[in-house]
Amino acid sequence: MNEKREHIVNLPNLVSLIRILMAPVLFYFAITQQPYWFIAVLLFAEFTDVLDGFLARRLNQITKMGSHLDSWGDFVIYTTMAICAWLLWPEILQRELPYFILIVLSFTLPSLIGYIKFRQFTSYHTLSVKLAVFVTVVAYLLVFTGLLDWPLRLATLFCLYAAIEEIAITFLIRHEHVDVKSIWQALRYNRKNK
Repeated sequence: MNEKREHIVNLPNLVSLIRILMAPVLFYFAITQQPYWFIAVLLFAEFTDVLDGFLARRLNQITKMGSHLDSWGDFVIYTTMAICAWLLWPEILQRELPYFILIVLSFTLPSLIGYIKFRQFTSYHTLSVKLAVFVTVVAYLLVFTGLLDWPLRLATLFCLYAAIEEIAITFLIRHEHVDVKSIWQALRYNRKNK
């Protein structure tokens, strides 16, 4: 039992847990209308998203639990981002609503389809999702600081592509896998299991 616990309790998983614990802090700053603190904490949460994967690879502490914890952290933070946007910038959100809806669907629909098929949420961590997250966070910061609107539309395209790829992976593979980097890797899994 202790040996199993050592694999679950590690530094990368702790960093993912910290990201999840940032959600109430983000809500606090949104409810109290403190957008600059909200953005600062959001940037910190995004930094932990990069850090946990880096640490897992660097320390050779990649675990299935860690992959799922990372995905849960992502889901919590991106859901929190969407809700807090309503609280902090309702007029911008109203103006850009179709793009926000598509982005939210792009992050939630693949998870729901994965859950329906495998009875648990998927944790693929595809390269397209990583790129979509980066572009979306940058676009989010630009639109809500009033600098630029068009990056949000570009982010929507990245998110839609990433969602389509994740849904295709779910349909291709027969058993749940973590860390499926692309549709090509899913095709290889599919060929091996025939």
